Amino acid sequence: MSMKERMLGGELYLADDPELIEAHGRAQGLLAEYNATSHQQQERRHRLLEELLGSVGEGIVIKPTFRCDYGFPISVGAGTFINYDCIILDVVDVEIGAACQLATRVQLLTATHPVDPVARRAGWESGAPIRLGDNVWLGGGAIVMPGVGIGDDTIVGAGSVVTRDLPAGVVAVGAPARPVRAITEADRVATPPR
Repeated sequence: MSMKERMLGGELYLADDPELIEAHGRAQGLLAEYNATSHQQQERRHRLLEELLGSVGEGIVIKPTFRCDYGFPISVGAGTFINYDCIILDVVDVEIGAACQLATRVQLLTATHPVDPVARRAGWESGAPIRLGDNVWLGGGAIVMPGVGIGDDTIVGAGSVVTRDLPAGVVAVGAPARPVRAITEADRVATPPR
């Protein structure tokens, strides 16, 4: 099994593997181009995202600067908006659903390291996938840790650290983030027609 296969499978791997170094370098080149684009270059941004990411839904917006390791393990659903300075450590799959809102400086961190100091010193690392359902809203500076899933329509407050799965339809805050209430009919607002 190659180091890339080990990495994508969530097993221990070494990032200094030549295949991974090449894949990382490719992604960093595309990110440099993407982050250097101007607001007037929306079509170019979209083309670069299609080249960088594993799956790009229609109408997504990712504001520069954007950072990730490899790009290809990331899928972003249609209509999702990712604000400035997002960081995604994507050593395994990161699935972001449709119509999500990620505020400034959100971090999605799939990468982790062994607790064993000998293995860690030798450079071994691993990852666990992250999945955001549809219509998830992550407040500014929220951090989602390895292996976490967040259900549809859930809101995570600014500065929260999500260390375990969150169900659909709740508001969660804190470090670690915990649901504080369900989203109910009382939260619905009348929206004007477009």
